[in-house]
Amino acid sequence: MPTTALTHPVRVLAAPGHRHDEILTPAALEFIGRLAEAFEPRRRTLLKERRRQVLRLASGSPLDFPRVTAAVRNDPTWRVAPPAPGLTDRRVEITGPPDRRMAVDALNSGATVWMADFEDATAPTWDNIVGGQLTLLDAIERSIDFTTPDGKDYRLGEELATIMVRPRGWHLDEEHLAYDGRPVPAALVDFGLYLFHCAQRQIDAGYGPYFYLPKLENRYEARLWNDIFVLAQELLGIPRGTIRATVLIETITAAFEMEEILYELREHSAGLNAGRWDYLFSIIKTFGHRTDFLLPDRAKVTMTAPFMRACAELLVRTCHRRGAHAIGGMAAQVPGKDPITNEAAFAKVRLDKEREAEDGFDGSWVAHPGLVPVCREVFDSVLADRPHQLDRTRDDVEVTAADLLSVRRISGPPTPEGLRTNIIVALRYFAAWLRGQGAVAIDGLMEDAATAEIARVQVWQWLRHRVVDRETVLRMLDDETAALGAEYPYAPVDEIRALFERNALAGELPLFFTPDACARHLVRRAEGAA
Repeated sequence: MPTTALTHPVRVLAAPGHRHDEILTPAALEFIGRLAEAFEPRRRTLLKERRRQVLRLASGSPLDFPRVTAAVRNDPTWRVAPPAPGLTDRRVEITGPPDRRMAVDALNSGATVWMADFEDATAPTWDNIVGGQLTLLDAIERSIDFTTPDGKDYRLGEELATIMVRPRGWHLDEEHLAYDGRPVPAALVDFGLYLFHCAQRQIDAGYGPYFYLPKLENRYEARLWNDIFVLAQELLGIPRGTIRATVLIETITAAFEMEEILYELREHSAGLNAGRWDYLFSIIKTFGHRTDFLLPDRAKVTMTAPFMRACAELLVRTCHRRGAHAIGGMAAQVPGKDPITNEAAFAKVRLDKEREAEDGFDGSWVAHPGLVPVCREVFDSVLADRPHQLDRTRDDVEVTAADLLSVRRISGPPTPEGLRTNIIVALRYFAAWLRGQGAVAIDGLMEDAATAEIARVQVWQWLRHRVVDRETVLRMLDDETAALGAEYPYAPVDEIRALFERNALAGELPLFFTPDACARHLVRRAEGAA
């Protein structure tokens, strides 16, 4: 670390918590401060550019593959770095929040990778954020074993999944840390604390610090991450290229810059992942004002929809052409106690994973340890002893801008059941989020912030284009708010309903619900402390 003092120290604005001093050390905070000092101005500029892009597309500017980067796409010679240790075989990846129970279950699950998710699966209370860092530190140190009050033991086995960490997106701030009078970007907090405490430990164990990067919208945001990686490695004395990152293609604008994103991150790249719900969420945010982008019920928009298949096939072709892994989307089913229901759920997962494996993906995501054997069996049948199928370059795939935007081919009116489901998912997820839970099982599916986003923006889109009437929405909202209050008598139902109304019923669509929810959560904490 440099010996020159920071212009401004990083200040912790939260009360001390159990073992927080192990994570929030002076040296770790200084490291976070140096990243904020170097890169926060660029982040603010890129967030402004996001807003300008929204206005350009809303005014009718076409979305297409960038002409200025044609040379990057047309150059057949460049490739990303070869797979890092522990990331050669990624046939099954499990995701979930970095709490202790999830960590033990995920690491022992038989998956090849565990993505510890500080983003969509974590409600960003300060205890969750710092506690998640402690979970990762203890997992790497193999000191995470514990016993629940009812006597159930959680112990790490011998064969563990490789850890990857997903920090929060560029649009979020961490209000509990301040630098130069501003909140520190949440992405830098999640990335920086893990890297500072765990990078060398992972290197010593034969692996490295690996990440998933969410919600990138263009090559400039990928370049920002790459520059952060370069400086962070220099500050910590880690060889350049040790950090590896997989980028989630979960925005419509990023789908048009897959090659450019890989190029910007090429010495640190670990491939691309095909997002699902965030991708649909992005399409509505970007084109929700247009009737030709009106989507039917969420359950009807599967990965077999033409525009979703175009994105998936382009992702495989792009990745394999550049020597990068292509990772498939989430299977969100949660096995229950009913064997008949489970059989139907497993059949859906199997069909989904078979399509991905046949398309050339090198692995895929599941949300529950019970789905790991299903996903593994499918990819084992295709890969056998091979760690991946990078040799399948999919030269047969040709995807145009029109293919990526061909939403009208699956458009249709929403059903009353689809409308009610979206209201239920949004309300119940908001309720869970406000009580500190970022991943919650609802009707057999693991819902997170991404699915709550698509639920609330679908309601907004249907209201905007008058395919549902406001009276029907309000009547269903009354019903489901009352049902929520009856099930959880202490839930702040008025606040939950108000959060839904602000983010689903407003004239202008808020870009994300999470900043609003974070602000309300902080207000509630302050009121409780008072």
